Amino acid sequence: MSDIAIELKGIDKSFGPVHANKNINLKVRKGSIHGIIGENGAGKSTLMSILYGFYQADRGEIFVDGKKITIRDPNAAIAAGIGMVHQHFMLVENFTVLENVMLGAEGAAVLNRGIVNARAELKRLEEEYEMEVNPDAIIEELPVGLQQRVEILKAFYRKADILILDEPTGVLTPAEADHLFRILAQLRDEGKTVILITHKLREIMAITDEVSVMRRGEMVASRKTSETNVEELAELMVGRRVLLNVEKGVALPKEVRLSVKDLTVKDSRGVTMVENVSFEVRAGEIVGIAGVAGNGQSELLEAIAGMRSAVQGEVMLNGKSTDVTGPGDPADLRARKLGHVSEDRHHTGLVLQFEEAENAILGYHGSPEYLRGGLYNMNAIREAATVEIEKYDIRPPNPRLKTANFSGGNQQKIVLAREMERDPDVLIIGQPTRGVDVGAIEFIHKRIIEMRDQGKAVLLVSVELDEIRSLSDRILVMFDGRIVGERTPDTSESEIGLLMAGIEGKMEAAE
Repeated sequence: MSDIAIELKGIDKSFGPVHANKNINLKVRKGSIHGIIGENGAGKSTLMSILYGFYQADRGEIFVDGKKITIRDPNAAIAAGIGMVHQHFMLVENFTVLENVMLGAEGAAVLNRGIVNARAELKRLEEEYEMEVNPDAIIEELPVGLQQRVEILKAFYRKADILILDEPTGVLTPAEADHLFRILAQLRDEGKTVILITHKLREIMAITDEVSVMRRGEMVASRKTSETNVEELAELMVGRRVLLNVEKGVALPKEVRLSVKDLTVKDSRGVTMVENVSFEVRAGEIVGIAGVAGNGQSELLEAIAGMRSAVQGEVMLNGKSTDVTGPGDPADLRARKLGHVSEDRHHTGLVLQFEEAENAILGYHGSPEYLRGGLYNMNAIREAATVEIEKYDIRPPNPRLKTANFSGGNQQKIVLAREMERDPDVLIIGQPTRGVDVGAIEFIHKRIIEMRDQGKAVLLVSVELDEIRSLSDRILVMFDGRIVGERTPDTSESEIGLLMAGIEGKMEAAE
């Protein structure tokens, strides 16, 4: 038996003119956690999709446990003991957890018997790996952290010995990420092999045994994690030295641009998610909202952006009141110089079937510069998109490529470019660097600081506490739909963490 779980030799893959993988060689030891890092568009997900049978390599060989195999589709990968959890989950949203786990692996000619067996096995897996989830819950009603658990349980249900995770923490809170890492460490101790695709260098250093670095389709280095550091890995990823800390001058706040008063918002179930929230954002400052996902941040941004009606409250934009209790008019708010980077780029930020150039003008598509004789001037639209592509280093640099074919980080840059380049007075940003690599994070952070220094009012929501503390001039902490405290960026992580958990707020209330 080989001590190498996976070996790839000479893997090469092109999509038309895009050379996604160039003669890739990789060895992954059994019973290890092997990280694969690289910038967005470096070819990481393509390589793993080849290993899982979604794509076929143009050239190259795959060895599993020392044996050369051909993986023509995911069924062949599953048969070889390989499971994969994708960055964007492969779940049927209106099915239950149990139905998703057993789909395609019903396990008995009589469905009822298969359901009974599957329920018992799912319960065993949940207990073994401390991943409890209601088997009868509908997927679309679950938070993303629990949906990811379902994907992992699906792989274990199919007897995976090798588990590939593609950007698994991009949708998780810090606490959920820590729990995931405990699960991965447990899997490694039991002899399973984990391949972790991530752009977060701290995660690589915290959990992996070895790490391989990809850059522009090539495998440029492999290291034992204990023998490297974040600075070296960042430089290998990007091909130059990367500024890992945000540099910014002192904020010079001026007039109030955004004012929120006594805002209360309910979700689609009628549950109050934002309760009597009030704050202001001034020109020339960044106000960050810290909090564990699901504490009302999403609903707050949606109400300010006109995407969700509020129960009560007032939002003032540039001194003019907005009817937040009505149906909402995002187009009017954009015309009044409000830019909005949505938290969910796939559902509310982009139309994935559209070209990059078409997405680059969404929400601004009525502008005269894009029209000619009442019709769209596609040459002008694509020329404008090409300028943004170059400025924001969007890869591949093709304005006619379908947006679905860009990596998640490059999709994020398309949204950021569209909103930032419209010169808004107020910019609200949800999760600006979700699924984005270290080089792009550096660029995005610089652009946010530049917006502030140009006199823009920036409201920032992020589950990355380091990001909130690095970028913000003032930090508001949300818990259970309320603002429970305001802090400065030099406040300790532990103090902000207590507020995020609602502990300090409860103690003050008790007093």
